[in-house]
Amino acid sequence: MEQTEIIKIMQDAIYTILIVAAPMLIAGMVVGVIISIFQATTQINEQTLSFVPKIIAILLTLVLFGGFMLTNLSDFTHRMFGMIETIMK
Repeated sequence: MEQTEIIKIMQDAIYTILIVAAPMLIAGMVVGVIISIFQATTQINEQTLSFVPKIIAILLTLVLFGGFMLTNLSDFTHRMFGMIETIMK
């Protein structure tokens, strides 16, 4: 196995991680910004106020995008198992 093949595998893995994690991270960030703006305007400085809305938003995102995420992960797994066949030849 050459160095370029290893780099391609690593790039594919990082890309897959970013694509799978992006919906939940974006939802958490958006809810966090909204809660921060709400806290700044009302001057409520409660640190735990943002946890529950973020968790709910992330869980809803997981329910909505779970199929998409699972498809991407299974495609990546199939590609990796396919590469095992080519490496063993």
